[in-house]
Formats: sequence, structure tokens, C-alpha cells
Amino acid sequence: SSAGDAEPTSRQEQPAAEDAAFISIQAFPALLDLPQDLEVSKVSCGSRHTAIITRGGELYTWGWGKYGQLGHGDNASSDQPRRVEYLVAEGQRAEEVVCGPWTTYVCVLE
Repeated sequence: SSAGDAEPTSRQEQPAAEDAAFISIQAFPALLDLPQDLEVSKVSCGSRHTAIITRGGELYTWGWGKYGQLGHGDNASSDQPRRVEYLVAEGQRAEEVVCGPWTTYVCVLE
């Protein structure tokens, strides 16, 4: 009976369990290696996610993504910075970023 219960439960609860583990691990500031050649010009921290803008106007986000606040078109969390490809595809340059508790506001130039 235990094995039968474990299979569906792990499928349904795995993302929540991963988010909870991720959030609890990041309780204190930590050094982070960014991709090569990135020069950071702006940074903002939400309650559980972080965003940076590079000198070239690219936006990178990481952290808790349950509400889509990372801007990657999904609700996945990430412990590594990922470039927001939507802005690149639209030819937009990020100028300012402000992370709220569950949101991210970005001012862009076209």
C-alpha cells in the first residue's frame, strides 16, 4: 500500500517540495557565480527571487517562480540566473527592475 501511495503523491507534490527545499536553503546571503562577461548595473530582490540588469540591458532572474515572477513563461523555480529571452526576442533593453513579493516590474526601452 505504501508504494502505491508514494507514486502519485511524488508526482503531484514534487514541485512544491522542490520549492520548499530551495527557499529554506537560501535563508542567508551567498556568493553567486554569474555567466561569463556579465557586468551588473542594477539588482533587485523580492521576498524569494532576485533580478539583475546587465550593462547591455539584459534581464536575468532566479529564485522562486511559482507565480511566473521570473519572466520565463512558466512557474518554475531556478537556483541559477537565467536570461529573460522574451525581452531579447522583442528587441527590448531593460533599464530598471523592481522585485515585489511575488512580482517583477521591468522598465524597458524598445
